[in-house]
Amino acid sequence: MPKTPVYSAFRCDGEYSKIRRAVPDVDVTAAGCLIWRYAKERLELLIIHRPHYDDWSWPKGKVDDGETIPETAIREVREEVGLHVTLGVPLAVTHYKVKHGTKEVYYWSAQVDPSTKPKADGDEVDKLRWVTPKEARQLLTNATDTEPLDALEKLWKDGDLATRSVIIVRHAKAKPRSSWSAAEGERPLAATGKRQALAVCRLLHAWMPKKVYSSPWVRCMQTVANFQKQSGTPIKTKTQITEAAHKRHPKRAARVIEQLFEKDYSVALCTHRPVLPTVLDVLRTHGNKHLAAQLPTEDPYLVPGEMLVMQISRRNNHRMISLEQIRPFGD
Repeated sequence: MPKTPVYSAFRCDGEYSKIRRAVPDVDVTAAGCLIWRYAKERLELLIIHRPHYDDWSWPKGKVDDGETIPETAIREVREEVGLHVTLGVPLAVTHYKVKHGTKEVYYWSAQVDPSTKPKADGDEVDKLRWVTPKEARQLLTNATDTEPLDALEKLWKDGDLATRSVIIVRHAKAKPRSSWSAAEGERPLAATGKRQALAVCRLLHAWMPKKVYSSPWVRCMQTVANFQKQSGTPIKTKTQITEAAHKRHPKRAARVIEQLFEKDYSVALCTHRPVLPTVLDVLRTHGNKHLAAQLPTEDPYLVPGEMLVMQISRRNNHRMISLEQIRPFGD
């Protein structure tokens, strides 16, 4: 199987398609968010003023070593404006020239409560404002910053800006079957898998699912245990998505996956490679032709610890707006 991308993202309108491999073809990579709220019966966006550049822009910053792009967006928002946001729909990737070559910036939408109080860090950011999209266009200094704004406005007009996440995780690398003589359900993660599980935990914080569903087999539970410990998010086991139960009754496993789309909050599910074909069959029914075509089609579908993140429209129920495939570690 060819190496899968470290990060890829697609939106249902076909206007956003991005594949990024372990060695990017740009000199500087950054990430940020268009933070939005619905206040006083209007859509408002948070823009920031950076004294070093004397410009108005969106919260963003460079990727740190060992950090995934979604993690960067979350961290930069926290550092620059003091907000702990969760990521919504991927909006755009902008490109422009900088002193050291070419820079690309990944942007997501991020909804906050109208009562949220951002605070400029006083160093990189000295002023911030809540503005309408029209006002933002008048204030933004760099022309490329209108690209994610265009995408956000279209999502708003289509009723698809407010979303929730459905996340599918393949469990991290387990000890080899050949070296394990106890019950298959008790086979734990290998040392590499434990490191992958830590990376999975960090990445899940970018979307903060309110509940995690998992196969009760040890290697799945260990993959999501760190996130449960750090976030307090409950884990609910589902025997239907173990390898053995799925082999006997794949339709029961499919029903568990289908129920993820019936929730009104963000959820994650951790399961096994042999269950993934059934998972993907269900996902295809919720995406349009463009998104369905981006889902993995070849075994092993996802490498250990890799995940799919889908944004589901809150207004247009069960409609998949975007699909991201993320491996939270390098090749």
